Parts: sequence; structure tokens; C-alpha cells
Amino acid sequence: MALHPGDGWATPAEERLWTSATVVTFARTVAAVALAAWAALTTDLSLLVASLAVYWVGDIVDGTVARLTACETRIGAVLDIFCDRLSAASFYVGLAFLSPELSPAIFVYLFEFMVVDCFLSVAFLAWPLRSPNYFYLVDRLIWTWNWSPPAKAVNSALFAVLLLVTGWMWVGLAVAAALLVLKCVSLRRLMALGLPVPQREVEHM
Repeated sequence: MALHPGDGWATPAEERLWTSATVVTFARTVAAVALAAWAALTTDLSLLVASLAVYWVGDIVDGTVARLTACETRIGAVLDIFCDRLSAASFYVGLAFLSPELSPAIFVYLFEFMVVDCFLSVAFLAWPLRSPNYFYLVDRLIWTWNWSPPAKAVNSALFAVLLLVTGWMWVGLAVAAALLVLKCVSLRRLMALGLPVPQREVEHM
């Protein structure tokens, strides 16, 4: 398989920690977590919503910057994945603190997003891909279910908006459970596909 820079396949020479995109990732994560902590301290829901907005907007911005400045790296993708989880956890734990009646739905969602979806998201590292955004080069169906634009919107936005706008715990729980089922089906397909293991270099005596 020929690998060409810029087509979704990673090249080792381009890998580095500090890029314009990773700076945005770190900045938006610090801002989102700080706002969530402030919201918990002051029990101010508007600050918590601001934390969510910073997380979402920042996540769009760092991805856009990475593509526009040609600095999409595997390091940046992994940092983005982990920072998304920290930002989301800060918001949802804060929401559970302010609205404990929503906790059952919130913690099912957190299990889906922090554990199953996180595993799926870092699985791209088993292939020489730049990020999960290019997983269609390996399996289009898994990519469609998890990282296509509609899938990303449903996984990250639908649940939060539903809880904030309606406050319906049971509906939120149903959405979180449906997302968890979808992620488990994706995980089963990924396991059937198999995760490549890099070849070990054997030293010749």
C-alpha cells in the first residue's frame, strides 16, 4: 500500500507535539475546564453552558486549523481525543452536580464516551492514519457510524442539547443507551476486523 502525505496516511517526519492546532487544543481545554470548575463553585448553569460552548467551538477550530495549516498529526489527534474527554467529563460531572436528577442518563453517556468511544477513537493508531477522521480508508462503515460529520454531531451534541433544553432524564437515558449500543456494535466490528500489531524487530546476534 503506497502512502502519500496529505491523503490521510501519516508520515513520521511530520510528527511533533507543538503545532498551531495543538496550541488551540490545549487553550480551549484549559478554558473549558476552568469554566466548568467555576460553574461548580458558583452553582451557575450559564457558566457550565459556556464551558460546553468553548469545548465544542474549540474542537471545531483546532481541527480546522490543523487542516488549513497542514499540521494534522497523530500526536495532535490523540491529544484532541483525550482533551475532548476531559472537557466533556468536566461539563457532565458539573451538570450532574447542578441537576442530580439527570445523573442516570449522564453516567451512562459518560461510560459510552469515556470508555467505549475512547477505545474506538484511539484504535486508528493500529494503522498509519493521521486521525480517526480518515478511518474510512480502513473501514467505511465504522467511520460512518462514528466519525462522519453526522455521527460526530449526534455523539457530541444531541445528548447535551437534549438534557439542557428539555431536562428529560428518561429520554436522555434512552439516547445514551442507544449511543452505547451503536458504539458496542462498532467495537464488535472493529474486533472482527482485527487490530494490526507492529512487527517486532529481532536483533541478529
